[in-house]
Amino acid sequence: MLHELAVSNLGVIEHLTIRLPLGMIALTGETGAGKTLIVDAITLLMGGRADPGLVRPGAEEAVVDGRFDLDGDEVVLTRVVPSDGRSRAYVDGRPVTAARLAELGARLVDLHGQHAHQSLLGVDAQRAALDAFARADAEPVEAARRQLAAVDAELAELGGDERSRAREIDLLRYQVDELDAAGLGAADEDDRLAETEDDLAGAVDHQEAAGRVNAALTEDDSPRDVVAGLVASLHDGRIFQPVVERLNAALVELDEAADAARALLESIEPDPEALERVQARRRQLRELCRKYGDDLGAVITEHARLQAELDALLGHDARAAALDAARTDAEAALSAARAVLRAERLGAAPDLAAAIQAFLPDLAMPHASVGVDVDGAAGEEVTFQLAANPGSPLQPLSKVASGGELARTMLALRSVLSEAPPILVFDEVDAGIGGQAGIAVGRALAKLGDRHQILVVTHLAQVAAFADAHLAVVKRQGSDDTVSEARLLADDERPVELARMLSGQPDSTAARSHADELLDEAAALRAEVRS
Repeated sequence: MLHELAVSNLGVIEHLTIRLPLGMIALTGETGAGKTLIVDAITLLMGGRADPGLVRPGAEEAVVDGRFDLDGDEVVLTRVVPSDGRSRAYVDGRPVTAARLAELGARLVDLHGQHAHQSLLGVDAQRAALDAFARADAEPVEAARRQLAAVDAELAELGGDERSRAREIDLLRYQVDELDAAGLGAADEDDRLAETEDDLAGAVDHQEAAGRVNAALTEDDSPRDVVAGLVASLHDGRIFQPVVERLNAALVELDEAADAARALLESIEPDPEALERVQARRRQLRELCRKYGDDLGAVITEHARLQAELDALLGHDARAAALDAARTDAEAALSAARAVLRAERLGAAPDLAAAIQAFLPDLAMPHASVGVDVDGAAGEEVTFQLAANPGSPLQPLSKVASGGELARTMLALRSVLSEAPPILVFDEVDAGIGGQAGIAVGRALAKLGDRHQILVVTHLAQVAAFADAHLAVVKRQGSDDTVSEARLLADDERPVELARMLSGQPDSTAARSHADELLDEAAALRAEVRS
């Protein structure tokens, strides 16, 4: 609901703050008093067009604030209209686009009248209204459409012409064959080959060095013989026992060193062919790195990627055939879902039209006819139609000229449908009617007020009498300016305002009596409806 509305410098409204109750609220006042400006203020909060001409003369900008309840949370919408420049929009003090404001506004308010954006005139809203009445479920169609789109996306990604695929397959096959033939193993293969190359390249030098070490340790007068002689010279001296033990340990180390040198000498054998094979392999690996990656690990990764891409291309025809079959199934599912939804919409359309039309005689449209046209594969093209007079052809609601007829048709529609935004604003709903028709309109609005917050701009006392609250707009003219004010009337003030609306003379005893009768009649009719 709309809890509070604050308006500054909008037309003849200088400063205005009103707190609005639940139920039906009548908005009345003399012609030109500024009633429409309050509707304009709400329209601005709904993202409507901001006309700089609305700014009060002499003011820099007009400001409208609305404090709403949205799904249990309080939200403040603000619209600032400068006298020169673009308008600004805010939600809870944070800047937003007018489109975002309109998105929130559509969840909060629906306006009906010649100055309103009238959401129910949109194709989407009319389709949603029919679906709500029919309890039709559009999700199977949407799910089938999403599935078809997913298959189409895969087909598009698979794409490419046959010649391009053939060229790509040839290139990939050459690359994969080259990498397959290389027999790539571990990522550290080149490091291990580098060590082997070093060993093979220095085989002769290593062999000579091992021979020199072995000869030096085994020939006469070698370091071993010297150490052995020292041991022999000291073996009888107890005091030299620690020295002898160390010398014996040295003899063991020298013998082991001689054995290791001899083993190396026997194992090392120059192999120019093996060296060439290792060097050739390393050259091959470096060439692969030049083509496919910074190092051997990257080359191995690229090999796997190229193989996967080749497999995908080689399997293209099979995948394409599977997707073609899936697309056929998806199209069939979409067609079937559309047929079911179309049947539901077509079946409910006459009943919805009849339900709306049944309300119109009481709303001073006794000869009006209503139609709901359904077209399209899923019945998605829904158009509400109206013929206000006998012999007139049914026309889309959006082309109905009379604002009053349109507003009353919307009132009838809202009376039939259970789903609507929480706040409904009706402007000119009573245009061209009076008497008992006005009472019928008031009763219908009051009944809607049990489910929604209703703000109705009216010139009819018969309509205003049904309101739960009465908001009166008064224009006060000074010597150099004109200012409009609005306030909620107390219960004892309502007969005075209704008397003014009935006769133009709020102090008329007869008009006051008539006003009291209207209020009593409205109260009785409301009690009858609620019982």
